[in-house]
Amino acid sequence: MVKMIQAERLHPLHPGSVSIALADNAIRLSLRAKPDAVPALSKVLGLDLPVKPKSTASKGARTVMWLGPDEWLIIDDATSSLADDLAKVKVLHSAVDVSHRNVGIIVSGKGASAVINGGCPQDLSLNAFPVGAASRTVLGKIEIVLWRMGENSFRVECWRSFSTYAYGFLQESARDVAV
Repeated sequence: MVKMIQAERLHPLHPGSVSIALADNAIRLSLRAKPDAVPALSKVLGLDLPVKPKSTASKGARTVMWLGPDEWLIIDDATSSLADDLAKVKVLHSAVDVSHRNVGIIVSGKGASAVINGGCPQDLSLNAFPVGAASRTVLGKIEIVLWRMGENSFRVECWRSFSTYAYGFLQESARDVAV
């Protein structure tokens, strides 16, 4: 016996099961330092700087993402005195406030990884990209920093000048994901 399956027709503006939302304002710092500076910087930050690929460290509203052997992206709430704290550290490092350069977009819901994979070639399975993982990658035509905040929740950080493109891309991809 043949089983008939009929596809459900969705309205072209149907929001789907994945939410695309702007992240709250935050302080973002690009931190660069050699390995010998990591202990002193970790002490001031109040958490151990991650030193392995795709790793992060969080404490309260502060998250530090490993982007390279000597590079981290720090995201903190908008009330932090993080830049002032890092300016007092007596080890060689560079901490640049990129808060106004970047925009955060939260992608959440069942199917969030499929939405991002609509334009990102990275394997986002939980085994390859577990909760807490972060990396620099691409989304469509732009560079992003991608952070998996939960099993079905991601933060996409992109440059402000590409934010309209990224937001629209993710919304379009979300319409294609029927979960």
